Amino acid sequence: MSYKRSRIRQSKKAVSTMLVTAMCLSGGAAAFADSNTTTTAANTTSTSSQTTAGTASIFSDVASGFWAEKHIYKLASEGIILGEKGKFRPNDSITQEEAITLALRFMNLDSKLPAKPVVPDKLKVGKYYEPYVALAIQQKLIDQTEEIAATGAKESWGSKKASREWIAKILVRSLGKEADAKAAGSKSTTFADNAKISNGARGFVTVAVDLGLTKGVEGNKFDPLGLVTRAQIATFFSRGQGYINPGYAGVYEGIVSELTDSKLTLYIDGKTRSFTLDNRSVFFTSDSETKIAKSDLKPFTKVMAIDKVGSAAYVEVTDPKQQVESIEGTFAKVTGGNTIWVSTPTGYTSYGYDSATQFIDQNGKVIAPTAITADSTIEIQKETFSPDKKTVVVKVKSGLVNKTSSGTIQSVDQNAKTVTLKDASGSVEQYKVDNNTLVRYQSQIITLGELKPNVAVNYTVKNSVLTNLEVTQSVERTVKGMLVDVNAGSKLLTFKNSSGALDVKVLADKPSILIDGITDAGLNDLIADVNAGDQVEITLDGQEKVTRIQVLGRQSELLTDSTVVSYDSKYKALTVIDGAKKLHVYTLDEKTKLDYNSASPTLSGIEPLLTKDRKVSITHIGDRALSLQIIYKYEGTYVSANTSAKTVTIQLSGGKTMTLNYTGSSLPLEIYGIASPSLSDIKPGDAVVAQLSANQDALQTLAVKTPVQFEVVSVDTVNSRVRAKSKGITDEFYVDKATLLGDNGQAIKASELTAGQVINVTFNGRNVVSVQVVKLNLGKVLSVDGSTVTVKSFNGGNTSYPVNGGVKVIRNGSVTTNANTLTNSDHVEIRKDETGQTVFTVLNSIVRPFSYYDASSKVITVKHDFNDNNYRFEVSLDTYVHQGDTTLTVQSLKENDNIVLYFNNNKLVEIEKQ
Repeated sequence: MSYKRSRIRQSKKAVSTMLVTAMCLSGGAAAFADSNTTTTAANTTSTSSQTTAGTASIFSDVASGFWAEKHIYKLASEGIILGEKGKFRPNDSITQEEAITLALRFMNLDSKLPAKPVVPDKLKVGKYYEPYVALAIQQKLIDQTEEIAATGAKESWGSKKASREWIAKILVRSLGKEADAKAAGSKSTTFADNAKISNGARGFVTVAVDLGLTKGVEGNKFDPLGLVTRAQIATFFSRGQGYINPGYAGVYEGIVSELTDSKLTLYIDGKTRSFTLDNRSVFFTSDSETKIAKSDLKPFTKVMAIDKVGSAAYVEVTDPKQQVESIEGTFAKVTGGNTIWVSTPTGYTSYGYDSATQFIDQNGKVIAPTAITADSTIEIQKETFSPDKKTVVVKVKSGLVNKTSSGTIQSVDQNAKTVTLKDASGSVEQYKVDNNTLVRYQSQIITLGELKPNVAVNYTVKNSVLTNLEVTQSVERTVKGMLVDVNAGSKLLTFKNSSGALDVKVLADKPSILIDGITDAGLNDLIADVNAGDQVEITLDGQEKVTRIQVLGRQSELLTDSTVVSYDSKYKALTVIDGAKKLHVYTLDEKTKLDYNSASPTLSGIEPLLTKDRKVSITHIGDRALSLQIIYKYEGTYVSANTSAKTVTIQLSGGKTMTLNYTGSSLPLEIYGIASPSLSDIKPGDAVVAQLSANQDALQTLAVKTPVQFEVVSVDTVNSRVRAKSKGITDEFYVDKATLLGDNGQAIKASELTAGQVINVTFNGRNVVSVQVVKLNLGKVLSVDGSTVTVKSFNGGNTSYPVNGGVKVIRNGSVTTNANTLTNSDHVEIRKDETGQTVFTVLNSIVRPFSYYDASSKVITVKHDFNDNNYRFEVSLDTYVHQGDTTLTVQSLKENDNIVLYFNNNKLVEIEKQ
């Protein structure tokens, strides 16, 4: 519940008798001590002095995150409750005499305890509790006649376990609301077991529930005779403090005027009081049961602090709104070292500042006052809780940036024409580039696309635009061209560049070679030719050495359905006949790539295999054989199987069918996700790979091609092993022999896969053959018709997605195949599933008033109800902040701005100002 707390003023008395008694943690004489324990006054005092400093520490049997942790901490810090021998025993039932003692401490009436208490003989209580019970009768907290009548002849009133309806009476009376209970006594409660609540207790139950101090139990029952645990009663009385002003000693409420890692200073009624923050201090908010971190405390908010020997044992944020007023204007100048001038429509206004005033730029970085440029829009925040109304923060909201600095590249967006940099102080900044931006490296002019993350640069910004960007350390860049020659011996690579001129580069020790369809490709897999070499993208490191070569295209031809007629080893001439019975002759040489299931293929090694009727596959340019493969597999689709004849029929890509024999007792089938697949697990049309025996005369394995979409959990880059999850199931698989592609189809390494990415994985049986990162697009639905869904993406472009081939729409976990369920108000993520089908996932959203943004932690906080613990969200560089078509910075949002927050897989991806 949200309390209606009155200001708690400091008691000017010395530590009261109540606190001395309450601090006894190990003597046993306490509100929660065993009733058969007795303690002398001397013993009480001695244990108090030993334990005062540690009363805010959590008890050994109250785990961090325990549901009543906040209330136990709070009342223990105030000295109202305590444990015994370091334990609280939260789940033990409380006795009536313990509850009375707790109630009187809650009412801060310890100073009125009688020296010679008189308790009716029929109300049997422990010696320690007699003063409390006598005072309770005097204060009409209990009615002795009523209590005696409710106690059995063989019962001890004090040690009797307290029932829920009895505690409701004590709680309501301690708040001074018995008149309200009597007024409500004739009304029925809404509980299903209303009839079981005693007539005399029904009004008290109603008031306790109405005040939010207690609730029912499962099944909408109150369970009036159920017992109350120590944790429960601590919660009841802690919540009850919102309705009284008891004036506990050591309890202060004020405005945070200074906050460091080890010190909290409150402004209280014109004066300040400081508290030490240490490992005993705990932190909560008035509207939540969950502990917060020290870093969640904010300057200028209202806070209650409970002092234990100079240390803030318990700190509670009672109002998170910062007590400041904001003035926005246009910066003019700084004069005298302590005055800032702002221009307004009516002239100039000056504001004083001092050494404690913070100056912050639009990226949240602390700057000097002199760093603000003229005509910048600034926000001046002045505290409102003191007569001085000091200037505490000056924020630059927008303005022209002019600076020269150094830093590292974070990212480059060529479409948006922006570069994101991390400067030398660690602040992340984003600047626009234009056609005049000069990008240089080692006296060469390079393009933005050649820049890579983490590259060190010097840069100059004029009027918020990058004018110069000079790379100061080794930079990786890429060039494109056609391969003319690759000489592994001299480590030289010759290519024609985009202008047609020849260029020569030195090869690195182990350059990465990426060719679609070839795993673990090497230099000998490349096709170099003066007229028809591979079209490649070449990656150069800082020393201009070739570290990676990716084949983008080939001009060669592939002859797959061919059979050897003869081979002449003297002339290296191979004669084959194709499927159309046409003869071809090809010349082999030392550059011909050879594949015959050997780790170190050689021409002399393959020659004995080139016998008549051997099935081969040849890649060639004219009559020159670029590659020669002894066929050991066929790819196509499954047609049928004959278990009697032990044959399987597949259809190749060209439409031709092929029947293969197998020798085992059953079809040698492999399917991902099925340990022991049978014939019933494969159906006609399934894509398959038929692995042949060494003699090409029998089927060794029939592997079904299975596409699966995963979310990456982790990547073991050393072993090229990926851990990923799909539909609630987590699996691990190797990708060292697979083709790895990014979301735009570019070749990547396993180290470029990251947790959280969505990937489409293709398995041949149980082996991974390809992995591609799924491209995720985000935007707002503009229109839906019978054939397309048009979406406006975050970068402002419109994209139309065809729906004729079928789509999926996911909304709150429910899946439909009807695109018309999308509306123009939907914000969506668009991706392709493992089958290539378009999937629209409607983003979850919440609407909240904006509270504040913490630039250091990059967390946005919104205003929220008491029961809503979901109000702090991390903002990333990818979070799209806007109002309509205007892109905003998160720093430009103002308190109480109504915003819509959109989430994709629990990540904040969009903030829309309404």
